Amino acid sequence: MLNLNDFMNTGIKNIINTAGRFYTDSRRGRSFMIRMASTLRSEAKMREQYEQQGIHIPPFLIASIASSCNLHCAGCYARANGGCSSGDVQGEMVVDDWQRVFTEASEIGVSFILLAGGEPLLRRDIIKLAAKYDNLFFPIFTNGTMIDDEYLKLFDEHRNLIPVLSIEGNEKETDKRRGSGVSKRIKMVAEELKGRGILYGTSITVTSVNKDKVADSRFVHNLKEQGCGLIFYVEYVPAEKGTEYLILNSQELKELQERISMLRVDKKNKGMIMLSFPGDEEAMGGCLAAGRGFFHINAGGGAEPCPFSPYSVMNLKKETILETLQSSFFKNVREISAAEVLNHKGGCTLFQCEDEVKQAVI
Repeated sequence: MLNLNDFMNTGIKNIINTAGRFYTDSRRGRSFMIRMASTLRSEAKMREQYEQQGIHIPPFLIASIASSCNLHCAGCYARANGGCSSGDVQGEMVVDDWQRVFTEASEIGVSFILLAGGEPLLRRDIIKLAAKYDNLFFPIFTNGTMIDDEYLKLFDEHRNLIPVLSIEGNEKETDKRRGSGVSKRIKMVAEELKGRGILYGTSITVTSVNKDKVADSRFVHNLKEQGCGLIFYVEYVPAEKGTEYLILNSQELKELQERISMLRVDKKNKGMIMLSFPGDEEAMGGCLAAGRGFFHINAGGGAEPCPFSPYSVMNLKKETILETLQSSFFKNVREISAAEVLNHKGGCTLFQCEDEVKQAVI
């Protein structure tokens, strides 16, 4: 079992190795790699200093910067929990709000802010703002359909922005969930990113239906050949009634983790990073939500333990990150998670403890 510091040290090495596939061919790329390595190490030291003061700073934040989306994917958790719509943007955090969040994050040792939505690329103003914070890294979880020439130029000039394209497997499976033609559009974008030597990733929602295909060595090697350097495996959490059959059972979860472990050591996949959520939490001693490893900021500024646990007491429009991390609500949620470590059978802890989390809000 690793602690967070060991995890980050290992993560730094993996990121540097992966970035090497993309950035060693140019002077600007090599300069970026050197600066990136130095930045990650200095932020780790900053977090250690806060730890000595009794304040735990997570290395990650998840920020849903948009509350709308141009697609309507089946089983979308963001729509199901009210965090996403087809066009209502009332109450969203404005640029000044996000600037305050990004600034504080950069000053207290946060290294990565995962940008999500809705569709985050609808907020071009926030993406351009993120580009200016070159000591922070922003994986951008996008459906890929809105990546145009302007975004490609922005990603090329600001390598701290890392597009992560959402897929479900092959073309048929992706289009079934996301809409006809989406897969072809994503492939076109992937070709453009590869052609420019831009590090990009893919995010795959793993279900009982696609688990064997997306964790297959040929599938992963094909993604690598297409220029992908990072894969996020996200276990399906039921967001709509009638989709419970898509949940991975305990045996399937075990098999998935075993297959991902094998993929990580496969020499064909050298230089690729593979992360599993929440699967990797078992090796980390339990749930990372509510500030242990990350917390989620919704489009309206609400500070939530996790995207799959959309309950908040604090709001980043009014409170700081430090105040949120030390709030009694987050402390209570971390205690709930810790109490489940020995009994946990896999899957999302807080989703399974939903009633207890709701009680902690009161």
